[in-house]
Amino acid sequence: MLANGFEMLCDHHAQVNNHVRLYLSAGGDNYIDLQPSEIAGFETAPDPPLHHPQSNAHSGNADAPLSPTDLREMLALAGHQHNLDVDLLASIVKAESGGDARAVSRAGARGLMQLMPSTATDLGVRNSFRPNENVQGGSTYLDALLTRYHENLALALAAYNAGPAAVDRYHGMPPYHETQVYVARVIHEFNRRVLAREAQEHHSGASKASLHAAPGR
Repeated sequence: MLANGFEMLCDHHAQVNNHVRLYLSAGGDNYIDLQPSEIAGFETAPDPPLHHPQSNAHSGNADAPLSPTDLREMLALAGHQHNLDVDLLASIVKAESGGDARAVSRAGARGLMQLMPSTATDLGVRNSFRPNENVQGGSTYLDALLTRYHENLALALAAYNAGPAAVDRYHGMPPYHETQVYVARVIHEFNRRVLAREAQEHHSGASKASLHAAPGR
């Protein structure tokens, strides 16, 4: 239970230095670090029901298991349609729901990209718990916000979190701690993903160059 009123589903948590580390899966690679002040408390949630392994999230079934590959493909498609970086969309999903398609905040925001019911209705999203609908709706909304704020990512993210009215009222970043932390977290995660992607591409290119330079037998 987060201090900002949202909920985040995690597998387990631990104290790491001065942070609380929330592990989003059973392994140790997928996690997010939060300040202790950002956490209101913990509640034990029942394990989700098992699904048939043949289920396909691309069918749009809200109860179908969503694999990382499925999610990546959805984000890539939405990013292509709206000219948005897939790593930016992935960073927002991580900050909003931790990748939980059934996430619901205390304020009532739903799904992967945490759409409020009224926003979802305006975007034509019928069921925010259907991953493909939620991602398409959230991507459409982010695209519109970037256009509204002249490609200023920080302001677009602030509006995504606090609403455009708050950004317009303060003529810039709202003085809300929650919003400022949210924007910083998304941008930090986005930069981390971009650097990791560039490093991987550089490594892949170097490997191919070495292969081409190797003498023939």
